[in-house]
Amino acid sequence: MATDLRTDHDTIFVNGEWARAATTDRIEVISPWSEEVIATVPSASREDVDIAVSAAQQALTSGPWPSMSLEDRIGILERFRDLLLETSEELAQLITDEMGCPIAQSRSIQVVNPVGILEAYRDTAKAYPFRAIRRSANGQALVTREPIGVVAGVVPWNVPASLTAQKIVPALLTGCTIVLKPAPETPLDAYLIAGLLERAGLPPGVVNVVPADREVSEYLISHPGVSKVTFTGSSAAGRRIAEICGSDLRRVTLELGGKSAAILLEDADLDAAAAALRLGAFRNNGQVCTLKTRVLVPRARQQDLVERLDELVASMPVGDPHVDSTHIGPLVSERQRARVEGYIAKGIAEGARLVTGGGRPKDMDRGWFVEPTVFADVDPDSTIAQEEIFGPVVSVIPFKDENDAVLQGNDTSYGLAAGVWTRDVSKAHRVARAIRAGTVWVNCYNVIDPVAPFGGYTESGYGRELGKYALELYTNVKSVWLRV
Repeated sequence: MATDLRTDHDTIFVNGEWARAATTDRIEVISPWSEEVIATVPSASREDVDIAVSAAQQALTSGPWPSMSLEDRIGILERFRDLLLETSEELAQLITDEMGCPIAQSRSIQVVNPVGILEAYRDTAKAYPFRAIRRSANGQALVTREPIGVVAGVVPWNVPASLTAQKIVPALLTGCTIVLKPAPETPLDAYLIAGLLERAGLPPGVVNVVPADREVSEYLISHPGVSKVTFTGSSAAGRRIAEICGSDLRRVTLELGGKSAAILLEDADLDAAAAALRLGAFRNNGQVCTLKTRVLVPRARQQDLVERLDELVASMPVGDPHVDSTHIGPLVSERQRARVEGYIAKGIAEGARLVTGGGRPKDMDRGWFVEPTVFADVDPDSTIAQEEIFGPVVSVIPFKDENDAVLQGNDTSYGLAAGVWTRDVSKAHRVARAIRAGTVWVNCYNVIDPVAPFGGYTESGYGRELGKYALELYTNVKSVWLRV
């Protein structure tokens, strides 16, 4: 494989080798900033998937991997972590090139998070009861947790390295093998990560990387050699994956979309709440599933908040994502920009008050940019209040009282995350309990501890990432009864 990943690749990573793909089809990696092709990779065929799954199956049952101790697996991951840290700037620049995340955020979030995820899983695995004795009047049972098998890990484009770590690390710690399917928009960071795993001493076939389109991706998740699918992405795609896996009784974890609410109660510190929305609502150009895109505020305080958000947006430079001072870069693709612009037009047509933004930056003649946009007086039943936009668009929704705030906070088909702002701890607990979401932040946003479980309710998916809760989902439980 070429040292510079911004080139044309003819290979995929299978069975510990950079092997020529069985296909001539190509995926173009296009810079959201320059709108130019920066690299191409193979678009894997069904034959490529068959080879990758076969390699993962063989590594699961033969060679060094099935007999390797947890300590040895941890040793490989720790070497991988060290290599990841050594190449952190290269990885940050690569992700910015691929999907337009501002470089300061790529360095502080896109690259830092995978290391934290790895270290947290490592520490959790050390204390995890892979083997335990259960005794009763009937005898004693050795209860073991064994690797579930070959995992298909399907990763989205928005935070690719972090979500790759969330798939690969628990799979390896539990003794599974994995076929990773990166998003077509961001395959290059997966190539870098595969190379680092190879250098870290991972046995052949344990991790395989196959970029693919939707049709071949469906073939992977329905493959009879795959025992578990772990997917992060849209709710629409999640439904399709659940349908496929359900028909085969294949285990699946789905981390899907969100339409998270920030509930600012009557006594909330508006200055702090608004300032936190810089990353809480606009991080990664608005392309994160947990972002607080519905901001609920008492009607009497709406204008005060709107003025603060207007000032906030004015302080966020839009431009070249490779520049350290940039806060808002381009959206990942021309199609994504068109989607976001369609939602903005819908918001205006349905009567929301456009406070700021709403268009393309006037001084940008290239790049898939949308200005950070704030709407006020948003009807909670309107399209922009109900559907996930996945762009830098925030809806401010007024409420009457605490009960109304909770009702509106739960008035969504999603249940991924929420935020509550108040100076009253008892109120915070009361509202947090009432909100139907997998994560609720109080007086902060997007604080993630990789030891704590992460995932959603309803259309935000099921299963959990991170911590012991995820390790359980990569294992089968066996009871061996013994009488002496």
